[in-house]
Amino acid sequence: MAEQRSTRRTGIRASRTAPLVIAGRTVACGVSLAVLSVSGFAWYTVNNLNGVTRSHALDEAKKNAPKHLDKSINLLLIGLDSRKDMDGNDLPKEFVQDELHAGSSEIGGYNTNSLIVLHIPPSGKVQAVSIPRDDWVQTYGADGKMHKVKEAYGYAKEAAEQKLRAKGVKGADLEHQSREAGRSATIQTVQKLLDIPIDHFAEVNLLGFYDIAKALQPITVCLNKPVNDPIVSRVTDSKGNVVRPGGGTGLQLPAGESQLDAAQALSFVRQRHNLTNGDLDRTHRQQAFIASVEYKLKQQGVMDDLGKMQALLDVVKKDVVIDDDWQILDFAQQAPNLTGGNVEFNTLPIDKFANIGGQEVNQVDPAKLRRIVKQLFGQATDPAPAAGSGAPPAGSGAPSAAPPADAANTTVDVVNGSPVGGAAGDESKALVALGYRAGKVTTADTKPKTTTVKYGAGAKDAAEQIAARYGATATAGTGIAAGHVQLTLGTDYTAPGTSGAPAADPGATLQMQGPPVKAGGVPCVD
Repeated sequence: MAEQRSTRRTGIRASRTAPLVIAGRTVACGVSLAVLSVSGFAWYTVNNLNGVTRSHALDEAKKNAPKHLDKSINLLLIGLDSRKDMDGNDLPKEFVQDELHAGSSEIGGYNTNSLIVLHIPPSGKVQAVSIPRDDWVQTYGADGKMHKVKEAYGYAKEAAEQKLRAKGVKGADLEHQSREAGRSATIQTVQKLLDIPIDHFAEVNLLGFYDIAKALQPITVCLNKPVNDPIVSRVTDSKGNVVRPGGGTGLQLPAGESQLDAAQALSFVRQRHNLTNGDLDRTHRQQAFIASVEYKLKQQGVMDDLGKMQALLDVVKKDVVIDDDWQILDFAQQAPNLTGGNVEFNTLPIDKFANIGGQEVNQVDPAKLRRIVKQLFGQATDPAPAAGSGAPPAGSGAPSAAPPADAANTTVDVVNGSPVGGAAGDESKALVALGYRAGKVTTADTKPKTTTVKYGAGAKDAAEQIAARYGATATAGTGIAAGHVQLTLGTDYTAPGTSGAPAADPGATLQMQGPPVKAGGVPCVD
């Protein structure tokens, strides 16, 4: 795998790419905390939960959801990177900048920088998987194109806003309705990426995480080694161009256990600089924080303390959004393992880092992710594709880069400039299996360093889908026939789906992004 990089771009457009847009990326921790807190007091009257914000965002996803093989429950935790309240108002500048050291209150992006699926079986261990925020996938609910998984929310929300404004919707109503579109897009994207049904979801933003951490502080965390993450100021030139991106949380902690207040907790889970694996290490911080909070709830009697539970309830009602079908007290009886420490967190793997259209992204193989998730969740798995075939296994759901609707009208010519003999023929067959039309298969006169994708008139969308499959960028090509895409394999070519997919053997070791984080105590992480 390529060397891990700690500096990654964020946001769906230039105005949202400031590196300090990181404070909310791990707020799914707060959602999990809210879920764990609420599920631990089935004795508490349901009337106290009447103020929780409810959402219809699951409705569209349920129409095409895969079927459960048992009575398990899949819960999606959404951490929204937004410095705005529920009505779309900016959070106070002094709160965001001075107390949280979380950048500017004007940074109002809607990236879902934390996505965690909790798989809760009828009995036994709860399995949780984190989806790295920069995974390059097909999104749903807006333009249906390839984007970072975190961007599904923002693109769909923005598209919905334009339509709603045209109808005269404004103010808080505009914010509420457009956020519903963002939630729906996120749920559909995750559901189709992993080929699993999403039964419930919970969403929280930056303020929600802070409020929950404040209600429970101090919180114990543990580090394998000391950390020093100084704040670096953002510098621009006279024209407003960024000369040096800002970053850092200001967090300083020794190795071993530390007691954190709410502001420190936010820094702990949002740090990405000065970590060996950057964002991917930060994901393990999220998981460890959730485990530590769950342990505190259980060991320190928080769930038996009416005053503390009421404080948490107040936060849940103010800052958390859940689906309208979720009967929380029934859920508490269905999922006792959530509060019993019987939870294991894993991070889904990436294949490699890539630069697509100027964005630094994680290239992933969705077919491989589906096999991993099904195996982890104790479901039947399909055999891995033959090495070099590039094709997904039969019955694995949508292909690695789901083809656009006009794939059958797009002809793909493949040129082999790689050192792999027969690669052009193999990839031509794989693309035909994905729904494209077979074109010419030839060998290049030279050996280009990088794989390229060029397209003729009318084939841009198909080219972008194909480019995403190979970690390339689609560009218009001179002399490319209308309806044609030319894929030229360079010396960097690696067949999609051959980067270590796990075998179908249920006893095989699953490939994950780092070791699992186990609940039931205070786990130590980097």
